[in-house]
Amino acid sequence: LTITHDQDSAYRDADVVIPKNWGSWVSNPGKDVVDDLLTQNKIWKCTEERMALTKPDSMYMHALPADRGNEVEDSVIDGSHSIVYDEAENRLHTSKAVMALTMGGR
Repeated sequence: LTITHDQDSAYRDADVVIPKNWGSWVSNPGKDVVDDLLTQNKIWKCTEERMALTKPDSMYMHALPADRGNEVEDSVIDGSHSIVYDEAENRLHTSKAVMALTMGGR
């Protein structure tokens, strides 16, 4: 595990990219707060240029929902590196298993 504060360095030769959004629409519901966060954090967008720094067979993951156009480019989340829908489907099955176990089912 390497900790870096340089985004390009972090993307370079990465196997997997799992971005974390920088804002919360739940805890910051005000439009001016959200707009201010968008302005302050434009450099955090996952772009095709950044994904081009990763390994050719790298994967883009995201817990969803993603803020398209602000957090990630459409071409990245819909592109060949993206496995966000497989990730969401897998999360569905694990959530159902946890619910079944905690609700007394098998």
